[in-house]
This record gives sequence, C-alpha cells and structure tokens, in this order.
Amino acid sequence: MDRHPSFIQIDDALVSSEVLTTYFACDYARCKGACCIVGDSGAPLDESELEALEINYPHYEPLMSEGGKAAISRDGFFTIDRDGDLVTPLVADTEECAYCHFDGDGNCLCAIESQWQKGLGNFRKPISCQLYPIRLSRLSSGLTAVNLHRWDICKEAFEKGKAEGIKVYRFLREPIIRYFGEEFFNALCEAEKWMEKA
Repeated sequence: MDRHPSFIQIDDALVSSEVLTTYFACDYARCKGACCIVGDSGAPLDESELEALEINYPHYEPLMSEGGKAAISRDGFFTIDRDGDLVTPLVADTEECAYCHFDGDGNCLCAIESQWQKGLGNFRKPISCQLYPIRLSRLSSGLTAVNLHRWDICKEAFEKGKAEGIKVYRFLREPIIRYFGEEFFNALCEAEKWMEKA
C-alpha cells in the first residue's frame, strides 16, 4: 500500500503526489514535438489567454502552415471541443495544432513560442503546453487540481527522467514558477522532502 497521500493541498491547489514522485524529462530529439500533432483536440486554453492569442497573431502567423492559417480562418483563434473545453483549433482532417510549424528536419515547433523567443509579442504559448505533462482543472470547490497526464507518445520522456533522476515538477520548474509563483514551487520542494521521510 502506498504510504503517500494521493493529493497535497498547497494554497488553492490540490497537487497529485505523482507530480512529486514521478520522473520526467522531455526527450524532444526522439518525439520531435509529437504532442503538438497527435490528439483528439487542440491544446487546452485558459479563458485569460484568448485575448493575447488574438492580439499576438500577426507575430506568429507568418510561420504557420497554410493549413494552420485556414483553420484559424475557419474556426477563429480558439474553438470548443466535444468536452466543452476551450482549445486551439486543429488543421482540417488532422490532429495537428493550427499554431504548429516545422523545421527542415521535420521537427514540429510552436509558432507562438518560436516568435516569442525572438522577442516578437508578449504571449509565449498556452500554459497547458508549458506545464505538460501536468494538467490543470478547476474543481467545483474553487480549487485547482494539478494532475499528471500520461501519454504513450511521452514514454521516452518518462524513461529519460528516471535515468537522469529528474522529477516532473523539477523539470517544469520555470513554468510552475511563472504560473503559480516561486513560493508555490518551494512548497513543492518541501512536500517532496516530507514524502521522502514519510
């Protein structure tokens, strides 16, 4: 029987213990950005991101594929999936996010982030993408559930994380601090220490 609690509450977040105990390190050299082109819906969006997505569109539109641009013309800057969630549009008849672009080696990249890294625009990319494999969901209690999402296409990333001794939350240190704040990340570190002693 697992001696650890399933969730640990930090401020207004219920954090799955898997975020603190599971190993993960993105292995982009092997997956080539598959998470952007595989899936039954686009990347989850927070309502607060919709305006920034639209305002910054002129910056990353030049990098996008014709199919991606057509998806934006067809669906707008976001759409609602079958679960009723706000998501990025998909290129017609594919599972590819409309905001993708590809380099000469066939690697899938985020057009939004590629341009942000060049100093163009003030929107990096959806927080759901930055925090993956963490998934956030709002609970009826008003709390935010912070869960680990497991996806077959990231199998190598879990293996790499274990080989290198990197826990999920430590791999995601930067986006966690960006979204939740440094005190929250420090609380995760303390929670991990507590769990190791338990």
